[in-house]
Amino acid sequence: MEEEHYNIETLPNGARIITESVPAVRSVSLGLWVATGSRHEKTGESGAAHFIEHMVFKGTQRRSARDLAQEMDAIGGQINAYTTKECTCFYARCLDEHLPRALDLLCDMVFDSRFDQADVDTERGVILEEIGMYQDNPEDLCSERLMAAVYKGSPLARPILGRKSTLDKMTGEWLKHYQNTHYRPGAIVAAMAGSFTPLMADALKARLLPLEAGPVPTTVPAVYTPAVTLKRKATEQNHLTLAFPGLPYGDKERFVLQLLSTMLGSGMSSRLWQEVREKRGLCYSIYTYGAGHAETGVFAIYTALSKDTEGKALETILHVVADFAEHGPTQEELERARELSKANVLMGLESTQSRMSALGRGLLLQGRTLTTQEVIDAYNAVTAENIRELAQRLFQSAQASLSVVGRTAPEEHYRNLLSQL
Repeated sequence: MEEEHYNIETLPNGARIITESVPAVRSVSLGLWVATGSRHEKTGESGAAHFIEHMVFKGTQRRSARDLAQEMDAIGGQINAYTTKECTCFYARCLDEHLPRALDLLCDMVFDSRFDQADVDTERGVILEEIGMYQDNPEDLCSERLMAAVYKGSPLARPILGRKSTLDKMTGEWLKHYQNTHYRPGAIVAAMAGSFTPLMADALKARLLPLEAGPVPTTVPAVYTPAVTLKRKATEQNHLTLAFPGLPYGDKERFVLQLLSTMLGSGMSSRLWQEVREKRGLCYSIYTYGAGHAETGVFAIYTALSKDTEGKALETILHVVADFAEHGPTQEELERARELSKANVLMGLESTQSRMSALGRGLLLQGRTLTTQEVIDAYNAVTAENIRELAQRLFQSAQASLSVVGRTAPEEHYRNLLSQL
């Protein structure tokens, strides 16, 4: 395995730059990662981070929104952004020969957007449509309501997209002020991976150096609290998310949890797929996922099925979970999950986008980036007993939560089912 060489530099204003030169590729990926997401918003600010993510595409002091789109298309590149509960990421990918233009475009957007009031009013309508689309998707709604229930009273409970009541009050001037106070250099990591020259690394540094240092926004700690939340909705299927406490994203056992998740609910050979779908035909789709945050986390199992089969399906899921916690995985299951996880890591090395994301996200959220060999070694070190012990800790009846969207039964019905774990 080729050894990776990362270069990390912290500028006097607190901004950090991490770069990795990848030989034998023609592409380069650049990301600006900002440690501000929905959990950094106060009660009346819900949706601000995501609104700003939209607004940077609406024009700068030097370029209109059309100019931005046309310039990126003209070099055959891609530019996009996304907001999470923990951070916002703006990124671009292009051929190495076009990096100077892509870097200028991305930095111009993030650091010199106009926030014209007319554009704010237009984009607010776009975001409200996005919220409506999200609410119409029962799978997304089920997950969102779960987070709102288990983190009730915490900023982690708030939706990333915000709410109409808060978005309606946001003006261009207010959003610009919010960006200025949250996009401090101490909260910014610039990551670059692929084919680039030292001159371009210096150009990136030159765009970050003038940023004025200031206090970095802090977060309010959140604690997972078990809950049951039901949303009656006229859907063909009932959508269920069963959840337990997970792990923070930097936890030393996160590789154990990843393998556990793979064995339980990732792919057609997983236990839940085999037991719930293949053997009993109770659902079409079932999978597991984890949502890790700085100090807490959620481990969830999602499925969608008819109201008539949800009771039997939930009983089966709880039985599979209980059996896994008691006996742990077989060695064959462990090796299969290990190879799958390692393959995903190694195949990700072929993408400069994946490399850049690993660099930026790791440095921003965890303070460091693991090398590929460190990740592979971490997966290789996991034993079946490690997984069984973690499953026993997490999968406890008193810690179980449930979110249901659809033609729901009374809450007591679901609580009785959960008590069987």
